[in-house]
Amino acid sequence: MTVARSVALFVVAALFEIGGAWLVWQGVREHKGWIWIGAGVIALGAYGFVATFQPDAHFGRVLAAYGGIFVAGSIAWGMIADGYRPDRFDVTGALICLAGMAVIMYAPRGH
Repeated sequence: MTVARSVALFVVAALFEIGGAWLVWQGVREHKGWIWIGAGVIALGAYGFVATFQPDAHFGRVLAAYGGIFVAGSIAWGMIADGYRPDRFDVTGALICLAGMAVIMYAPRGH
């Protein structure tokens, strides 16, 4: 159950971080205004709190592993929100990042 909880927390963190960055992008680059930017800043702050709920106590490990989720999640977000179509290298890279995340977070360490 710990792995499932950890994965769920990574997904929630990704929604806040990627969504927050997207809102800021929309506010600035697409000229949607300060409300979008403010909502993005709040979401980015919420991301920081979600990461603290990971069961692993090591900040560096959690954030390094989250990087894999961020890469794959960013590609998925772009597909859904912006109509981005990844090529085979994007997909391969995202899968490699997810594999790295799994090794970093869930490899047996014997402690």
